[in-house]
Amino acid sequence: MIKEAIILAGGLGTRLRSVVSDVPKCMAPVNGIPFINFIITYLQKEGVDRFIFSLGYKSEIVIDYVNKTFPDLDKEFVIEDSPLGTGGAIKLACSKAKNTDVLILNGDTLFNINLKELSEFHRNKKADFTVALKEMRNFSRYGSVEIDKNFAIKAFHEKTYCEKGFINGGVYALRVNSFMNEDLPKIFF
Repeated sequence: MIKEAIILAGGLGTRLRSVVSDVPKCMAPVNGIPFINFIITYLQKEGVDRFIFSLGYKSEIVIDYVNKTFPDLDKEFVIEDSPLGTGGAIKLACSKAKNTDVLILNGDTLFNINLKELSEFHRNKKADFTVALKEMRNFSRYGSVEIDKNFAIKAFHEKTYCEKGFINGGVYALRVNSFMNEDLPKIFF
């Protein structure tokens, strides 16, 4: 089981500013509780015991909340001085990773999956990068992911109507060294 997770929570939250203008998206209250609380609690129940928070916009709010609410959590915070993009944020967070593999999740969404199965699949396939997919029917709101018979990703497709297909669930398993040694294209940063 992969026991270390990177939570990406550094975005500016521009689409939610009209609703949640004073806090980062991951701190948006759900029934009075910041959303990030649900992510941390879910990950702990799944067996994750080390957390790296990749932060940017209003990072001090997240740091203060996590430190007060989860004082015994094995955690680190990395802060983007300027927006790095998703790939840059992951690379910065990976520099603090202590394990061979990490889970990566967005701080503003929760996709309830069996992380043990994802971890086993990732390790059994000796994958550098594993994407949790969700099967959907009759959708056009999301891009789709095409896979082959061995579950390798063949292509990502832009948003278009699909009768049946897979979407990216926003939960990933990543082999840290492979990623850190990769010269990623500029589009990821």
